[in-house]
Amino acid sequence: MGAQWKQKWRELAADQKGKLVGKLVREIQVAAKMGGPHPEFNARLSAAVAVAKKQSVTRDTIERAIAKGSGTGPDAVQYDNVVYEGFAPHQVPLVVECLTDNNNRTASEIKMLFKAGTLGTRGSVGWMFEHCGLVEAHHSDKSLDIEIAALEAEADNVEPLELEGEDAATQIGARFYCASSNLDLVTKALKAQGWIITTSELIYHPKSYPDLTEEQREEVINFLQALDGHPDVHRVHAAMR
Repeated sequence: MGAQWKQKWRELAADQKGKLVGKLVREIQVAAKMGGPHPEFNARLSAAVAVAKKQSVTRDTIERAIAKGSGTGPDAVQYDNVVYEGFAPHQVPLVVECLTDNNNRTASEIKMLFKAGTLGTRGSVGWMFEHCGLVEAHHSDKSLDIEIAALEAEADNVEPLELEGEDAATQIGARFYCASSNLDLVTKALKAQGWIITTSELIYHPKSYPDLTEEQREEVINFLQALDGHPDVHRVHAAMR
């Protein structure tokens, strides 16, 4: 989905653990705000809670985040969703999603990050992406045909998802794409088929990927890390495999 770079970096950068937990908590808050506080009825929230638990976020922290986001707690949170478009070094298009309680502050700081990045520029690139739903999941039956699973769940497209560790030997992984309006429907359909959902979210999916040398790729990754490290940045979608 154009964000594998981020997952690998997060796993290696242990010193960024606090920031990662903060982003996971914010995702839980947003999911609860959008779909309600009950994970069994809110596919995005269910996936967000599962990821948070995998990263050892405590139950109390998760419950407080749900209460804040859904408005059922004493200090309900209010965030605005702001989207910035531009290019990373070497003309790699990217879309940056921010959640902020201060638009002016965030806009100023994101602009400074673009200016600081070598060859990083602001610009309209939305047409280079498809705004759609993404569901990542794995299943214990390795004989399953992911194409048939996608058809039955009414997903628009599917591709294999490479699993790591023990899961790679015992399970099959897949990445399902769907219309943004069908994300909850597809997620629930896959659950009914026995798939374990690890991601259920709206993304900006690149339509194409520029060719990069290893040196250029390193420059782009450094720029993306700087953006992703900002506390108000929720997701960075880059046309980079």
